[in-house]
Amino acid sequence: MFRKLAFCTLTALALSSGGAMAAGGAGYVEDYHFSFEGPFGRFDQNQLQRGLQIYTEVCAACHGLQYVPIRTLSDEAGPGIPEDQVRAYAEQFFVADFDNNQHLLDPETGDLRALTPNDNFPVNNTQNAPDLSLMAKARAGFSGPFGLGLNPLFRGMGGSEYIASLLTHYNGSEREEFGTILYGNDTFSGGYISMGPQLFDDMIEYNDGTRATEEQMALDVAAFLMWTAEPQLMARKQMGFTAVIMLTILSVLLYLTNKRIWAPVKARAKSGQSPAE
Repeated sequence: MFRKLAFCTLTALALSSGGAMAAGGAGYVEDYHFSFEGPFGRFDQNQLQRGLQIYTEVCAACHGLQYVPIRTLSDEAGPGIPEDQVRAYAEQFFVADFDNNQHLLDPETGDLRALTPNDNFPVNNTQNAPDLSLMAKARAGFSGPFGLGLNPLFRGMGGSEYIASLLTHYNGSEREEFGTILYGNDTFSGGYISMGPQLFDDMIEYNDGTRATEEQMALDVAAFLMWTAEPQLMARKQMGFTAVIMLTILSVLLYLTNKRIWAPVKARAKSGQSPAE
């Protein structure tokens, strides 16, 4: 019975690990290390700020973050940017201004206003590119080495690894389909993607002096997109850790209480007395 139970448990763990591998897609996904992985991992504020810079200077031309409030850039568990800088950052973006009835104030000219921290990042549909707000969760699926189902707990769920791998694994091949140029990518399912290579060594200058290599930029923007998809990740980890401690203490108390309640019964049973006596 025990052997059968152990066999079923190992089989279930193997299948859960294999399923997670497949969820990342058919392409190659490199198992990068991120500071926020693992039960005690935390976001690196400097990396998130670098990732925001990459998004703003490279990705924002085609991709939006329509579900992310700009004010969250000042969160201590996130990029931690000072509020005055967040206001200045928001003023870089302009959107059409509507009245209370959702009509343009000037339909002919389409009055524009600068965004405020209370607004979300603007929608961007110029290239029919997908919104990146939840991309790290949409591509979740652990793609690290095979093993037990606990791997995702310690190595992450794979969304950030997928994004970083996608940005760094162009293979240089191209082909044309229906008038559209597709670029060879070892990570993208199918092997070809309509987005060309976007990151090149030293293409930008980081504000903190970090050298902007292709891999460094890919890791930074992938970490930033994980934060946009899971801004409460640190709070959930802390809550989970607290819950584990409380359940452990409760289990010990229940064990000691149970032992104390049944101790007299066990003592009478050992002495040969009946419970009625």
